[in-house]
Amino acid sequence: MSDTSFIQRSVLTMLRWLEKFRYVKFGIVGASGTVVNLVVLHLGHEYLFTAIEPAGSKPYASLALAITVATINNFTWNRLWTWSDRVHTLEADASTGQPGLGLLGVEFGQYITASAFGSALQYVLTLLLSGSMDYRLANVLAIVAASVSNFLANDRWTFKRR
Repeated sequence: MSDTSFIQRSVLTMLRWLEKFRYVKFGIVGASGTVVNLVVLHLGHEYLFTAIEPAGSKPYASLALAITVATINNFTWNRLWTWSDRVHTLEADASTGQPGLGLLGVEFGQYITASAFGSALQYVLTLLLSGSMDYRLANVLAIVAASVSNFLANDRWTFKRR
């Protein structure tokens, strides 16, 4: 066994180990997003949209609003913390030294696109499960189911290594 292959294997093992921490960070951000999602879902269904979503009905509009607000929350914190080591490689605007708004917009668009499958899965599962359990519990179960696909899509595309 050569020293080079041992070093390569060691580096790969270490990178896999570090990636586990990224998923933990993603999970913490996701937990904050779940709280945001549940608060907006509850407020929307119980107060904001009562005219179109009476008690006991499925939370169509409030669920869409909750997913939107939570996605913005999660994008912000994932960008600032989970993948901060990859975000710093964005090109800076020559006049301000800050990442350009165009680049931020592209990154946000990629995040939304990468999260679309998970968001759709969350929406459908919540509505399906809310027929047999409380809509808030159904939403939490749907969020857990969608989180793995969201992590993989954003890790491999939105915040990929440059």
